[in-house]
This record gives sequence, C-alpha cells and structure tokens, in this order.
Amino acid sequence: MSDQPKESQRQLALDYHEFPKPGKLEIRAMKPLANGRDLARAYSPGVAEACLEIRDNPADASRYTARGNLVAVVTNGTAVLGLGNIGALASKPVMEGKAVLFKKFAGIDCFDIELNERDPEKLAEIVCALEPTFGAINLEDIKAPDCFVVEEICRQRMNIPVFHDDQHGTAIVVGAATVNALKIAGKRFEDIKIVSTGGGAAGIACLNMLQKLGVKRENVWLCDIEGLVYEGREADMSPQKAAYAQGTEPKSLDDVIAGADMFLGLSGPNVLKPEMVKKMADPPIIFALANPNPEIMPDLAREVAPDAIIATGRSDFPNQVNNVLCFPFIFRGALDVGATTINDEMKIACVEGIAAMARATTSAEAAAAYKGESLTFGRDYLIPKPFDPRLSATVSVAVAEAAMESGVATRPIEDMEAYKAKLRASVFRSSLIMRPVFEAAATAERKIVFAEGEDERVLRAAQAIIEETPEQPILIGRPEVINARCERLGLDIRPERDFNIVNPENDPRYRDYWTTYHEVMARRGVTPDLARAIMRTNTTAIAAIMVHRGEADSMICGTFGEYRWHLNYINQVLETGGLHSQAALSLMILEEGPLFIADTHVHTAPSPEQIAETVVSAARHVRRFGQEPIIALCSQSQFGNQSSEAADRMRAALALLDAEARDFCYEGEMSVEAALDPELRTRLLPSNRMQGKANVLVFAHADAASGVRNILKMKAQGLEVGPILMGMGNRAHIVTPSITARGLLNMAALAGTPVSKYG
Repeated sequence: MSDQPKESQRQLALDYHEFPKPGKLEIRAMKPLANGRDLARAYSPGVAEACLEIRDNPADASRYTARGNLVAVVTNGTAVLGLGNIGALASKPVMEGKAVLFKKFAGIDCFDIELNERDPEKLAEIVCALEPTFGAINLEDIKAPDCFVVEEICRQRMNIPVFHDDQHGTAIVVGAATVNALKIAGKRFEDIKIVSTGGGAAGIACLNMLQKLGVKRENVWLCDIEGLVYEGREADMSPQKAAYAQGTEPKSLDDVIAGADMFLGLSGPNVLKPEMVKKMADPPIIFALANPNPEIMPDLAREVAPDAIIATGRSDFPNQVNNVLCFPFIFRGALDVGATTINDEMKIACVEGIAAMARATTSAEAAAAYKGESLTFGRDYLIPKPFDPRLSATVSVAVAEAAMESGVATRPIEDMEAYKAKLRASVFRSSLIMRPVFEAAATAERKIVFAEGEDERVLRAAQAIIEETPEQPILIGRPEVINARCERLGLDIRPERDFNIVNPENDPRYRDYWTTYHEVMARRGVTPDLARAIMRTNTTAIAAIMVHRGEADSMICGTFGEYRWHLNYINQVLETGGLHSQAALSLMILEEGPLFIADTHVHTAPSPEQIAETVVSAARHVRRFGQEPIIALCSQSQFGNQSSEAADRMRAALALLDAEARDFCYEGEMSVEAALDPELRTRLLPSNRMQGKANVLVFAHADAASGVRNILKMKAQGLEVGPILMGMGNRAHIVTPSITARGLLNMAALAGTPVSKYG
C-alpha cells in the first residue's frame, strides 16, 4: 500500500478545516438588526436597561445575555489527547472541535480559549477572571498534576461550574460502564479488587469515582511505568498517586494482577498480557482504554477468558468509553438550573443516568438505527452509543435534578416534564440525525449498485463509502471512463481493485441479464431484441435486474433523468418480488430540526389508500433516524372546514388509519401552518391528538409536497436526505439530479441498513 491514501486523508482533513471558511465555528446574531429601532434596542440607548437590571440583580445576566448558555473550553495545550504537549496555539483545532460538540449535542454555545500559561496558579487566576463572561468552565487537556491544582483553585474561587473533562468525563463514563459490568458479573463494588495502570488525571479521577460508588480503598492497586505505587516510592510520584499507595515494596503489574476482578487501563498499548488475564477472577472485567491501541486487544483477552467483559476507547469495538456520553449533558443540566458547581451528587447522577439508559428497553427500530443489531443490555452493551438521542433528556435531567436536590441550583426547574420535552425536541437540529443510520450501516455488509457509475458525484461517494463503511459499492459504467475520471479527480479508488463494475458494453453476465429481463417482461410487450438493447443502454434497468437476481442488495439511481422514468423500470423488475412503490419521503435537515415531506415524487394525486400507506411507511422510516414520528395530513382544509377533492381524500385516508390501532401519532386534515404551530392547532381544534410540532408532512398532491421540499432547500438552506423510496424493502432508491456526493453517501448509508420487506 502506498502512502497516497494516507496523504489524501491528511489533505481532506486539512481541507475540512480550511474551507469554505477557516475553522469550525462562527458567531451569529440571534436578534434582528434591520433598522434604527433594532439598533437602538440592541445597543445605545436600549442596552443600558439590561445593564442596569444586571447591576441591581446579577442573576439577571442569564435573562438578558447569553451567559447562561455559554461555556468556555480552556486549555494551555500541555496534554492534548494523542498529541501531548503541543502548546496552546496548536491545540486550537481540538478546542474548536470540543466547542462544536457542545453545540451539536447539547445546544450549548462555546468559546474556545487557549492560554500561553504553564504555571498552574497563574493559569487558574486567568480562568477565575473569566467568570463574568461564562456560565461554566470546561478545563481541557492540561497536564497532570497541574490540572488538579488549576481545578481546585477555580472551584474554590468561582461561583460557576468548573469541570476538567479529561478527569471527570472519563471517570463518569467508566463509572457507568462499571455499574453495568458488575451487574452482569454478579458482583458488588465493595467486594471487588481493582488493578489500574496509569496515574494521570483520568486514571486518578476514575479511581476516585469508583471509590464514591463503593469500591474500598484497600482493594485498589495502582501501577504506572515505574510499577506499583507503594508507600515510600520516590520516582514519578504525586500526592494524587500517593493516596493509592499499597504496601512498602516495589512490585510489577504481573505481581498484583492475581485475583483482580477488574483491570482499569489508562496507560499505553500492550501493557496487559494474556497470561495476566488468566490470573484474574472470573469473569474478568477489562477496561483497556488507551487510544488508539489499548492495553490488550479484545480478541487476545477473549482467547484466554471467553466470558471477559471488555470496554475500550475505540469506536470499532463494543463498549466505547467516550466522554461525549457525558460532558455535553452534564453542562446542559448544570446551566439550565444555574448550578454554582458540579458536585459529586451531579456526577453520580450522570453515572446512574448513563448506566440506566443501557439497561432500558428500546424499540426495534431504534435498535436497528444505532447498530444494525439489538441494543440489548449485556457484555457488548454496557453503555449507550454516543449518538443515542435519549442521552440529552436522560442525563441532563438527572444532573439538573441532582443539582436541585443538593442545593447548588440557583434557578430550579419547576416543570420537569416540560423540561424533558424541550430537551427531546432539541436533539436533532443538524446532520447529526444521519449518525444513527451510519452506525447501523457500519455493521451491515450490503452490496449497493450505483446505476450511473461514471458520474463524478458517484465516484466521490464510492470513495467515501469505501473509507467510511463496510458496504461494497458496485458501479455500472465503462471501466476505462471510470478509471480515467478517478485519476482526473485525484481519487485513490480504482475499478476492480476497490470496487466491482458492470460494463454495459462488454460484460460476461450480459446474456444472463437480458434473458432475465425478458422473462420478467415477456408478457408486457418486451421482445428478446428489445431486452438485449435495454440491457446494453439502460443502466437503471441493469441495476434493477442485479437486485432482482440477488447480485446486489440495493440500487441507487437518478443522478440524471426524470424520477418517474427511473421508477418505471424499478417497478417493472422489482414488483415481481411482491414489492410496490408506495411513496417518496424526503428528509429536510433544517437548522431548527428535521422535517420529513411526502409524497414528493411517486403519486401525483394519491388515493386515500395510498395516502394511508404513505403515513404508515413514513412512520417506520422516521424511526430509522431514532425519531418518534408526529405526522400531519396536510391540506388547505382545516379539520373539515372545506370540501374539496384533496380534502376529501385526506379525510378518507384518516378514516382508514383510524380503522386500525397505530403506535405513532398522526392527525389531519390541516394546513402546514397548523401542523407546525401547536398553539394555532389547539385554537382550531382543542381536542386534536398531536403534541408539539409535526415532524412529518404528508400531502394530497405531489405538486404541494415537491413545492414545500424545494422551498425548504432553496430558501431555508435545508439539506435533503432522499428521496427515500418507500415500499421497496430498501432495495431501490431514486435520487434527484441536484444531489451532491455527500447526499449519495447518505443514501448509501440508508440503503446499507436492512429494514423490513415493506419499508
């Protein structure tokens, strides 16, 4: 393998940070500033009123400024994960990334602050001086033991939460995973022996957390590069390590591992040997968290201990210990109640909330969305997945409640149910909604055939698919054209080496394909000569035949041409398998959240039966994204106030839906305005059965659905995922000519996720 792919990846990462604008963050105004009146309110003289209110009542800063939702990520760059002491300036991309995670996962605004200060006491003084600006401080990537000093000074002097995520974030997630590991092992905190490697900030914090959860101090054995931490040891010691000293004699990890119930590694690769695992108590709990190479690879551990309960810091193994399970949500809960600190009660609430989520049951649709397998509590599912949408409501609420109960909340929440609902509604606001689909696709090896394999967007998508998923792209096109375009575009992939192709001009399967097509279409006017011609020229028909024959699991077409032209050939071939195209569903990713639109392409004026089918299928597909469907049947008519052909069809469809029990929310007929404005809807029909805004709009005419879709794309900067062709069991999808390479990658992820036959 040449260095070109690695260099290409490096350039792609640099391009991501540089274009279209440098960095990953920007500041945007929330309030209008369009005229003199707005200016007078935003600045002089109106701003003085807010200043005076805050002067008289400092707590009002959270009412009149962004401080109550603003966090500082502060570092001096002395211990950047995986990079070490690279300095403050070089750490800025990491801190910007942390700020993005705050915003994307929890809706928290964040400034990254990189400080050229190595002295921990001076660093703490600078951080303390920031208190008027921020509602909370996230200390990040500060080396041990300096990080302990900085945090302690800040916590003593500041009246806002200060949280060193490298310590406490890791400790919280480790604590949650340990809670569940012990449940599976049938053991108790107070009885277990723990052997740990690594005496840095994260390692010490994890041991402190495990003690708070019930582990006895005398049952903890801490080792580092110098061996066992024991009383009287002088080399590489700190007060934090000394607190865990055992005995008075030097010993190695191998000397102390015997009988250990749990190994906790936050050190380096290959520290724990298989022969050491053999000495551990059964079943061994092994948290090998060094990144990117753990203290022992899971397969090596299981060779000697098949029943081992294993967690790592890597995403390609089960039970990834990832701080993102914690820090956005502990800050969300702390900020929302105006907490003055993040105390032990809040941390333990976070532990318990994360652990309980993994033990809770979830729908089959959500399980498929997140991993392509059942999210069943057990050895390979100790903690939730990082993109589980339940995290925000579950963990933030637990933290907020703990802050109120422990007396550190200055703004207690009165209506906790309303708070939970608000958090649930704010989860999906961006392309994060696609992450569950990608996680599901990551474990499902499906063969996806692209009908227009010579298209540049398809080639770029194929490169991304090969890099990011286990899917096997198949491209229909001339190999010499595909190869030349890959070279011209600077892509690393090549036909046959990296992906399979079907050459319409010369493929050994040509006779099999045209005879199969003729068998399907012989009674519908297709002669052998016409079948031969179609299998030489019509790549959509070729792709459909491949799926029909089982040579591909799903097909994607439509990068050029008219939607229904492609649909005609798909229906011809695949309807023979009992499938039928029900509707096209477009997911529009908007700044304020996702919105699904149907039917945008399949039926011009769907019948009541087709509308009802669309609603049922849409509910199923919406759940693939981890969302609970709230479906509005849209019409100009409002709950029967008009009589028109479209309104009549909507009312008839509603009656068909009501004839059977449904496990999702739907209502109609109503205007789009009523669907998206709960207050208006309640005024029109107080007894309506919908709560909150609809997230699925189903229309009685394709012109209306397509028009709304296009307006959202062009005027609201909506990013479309789709259209998703429903009813074909995920065996075929037709995109539109405006799709981007990224859009094709999204569609490949959807096609790469198995769904029920009539999905």
